[in-house]
Amino acid sequence: IIPCDFLAPVETHNNVVAEFGAPVDHHPILLSNYFAQTEAMAFGKSAEEVRKELEGKMSQEEVEELVPHKVFEGNRPSTSFLFQKLTPRMLGILVATYEMKIFAQGAIWNINSFDQWGVELGKALAKKILPELDGADTVSSHDSSTNGLINYYKA
Repeated sequence: IIPCDFLAPVETHNNVVAEFGAPVDHHPILLSNYFAQTEAMAFGKSAEEVRKELEGKMSQEEVEELVPHKVFEGNRPSTSFLFQKLTPRMLGILVATYEMKIFAQGAIWNINSFDQWGVELGKALAKKILPELDGADTVSSHDSSTNGLINYYKA
């Protein structure tokens, strides 16, 4: 089980504007999904609930075929951060919160959370990539994902 975090601001910086210029109150839609996902993680959906939901909408055979795909166990750990507005200060608070979480976990598990050999690999790769960021030449010396990201950046 991998816990997940949900972060959402109460206020948005930008309202979505429809194609014809009419404002759309899109933020409540995003927040309703934020709240719904945390509830889904906590409580899930049982096979009985799925059967009841699909009953009468399709054959019993089709229902039973879908049940395993629509069941979700629930009881999944998650943390919800709901803050007024994403400001530079709030972003700093969030970063500090995650740093403290990593430090506390390391102390509990008796590991140095900030001594990661994988960081060394990243540093070595970054030294190779840095000179490739200059100029207009297309980069093709990495995997397709890294090449695509670098070339998008350079475009």
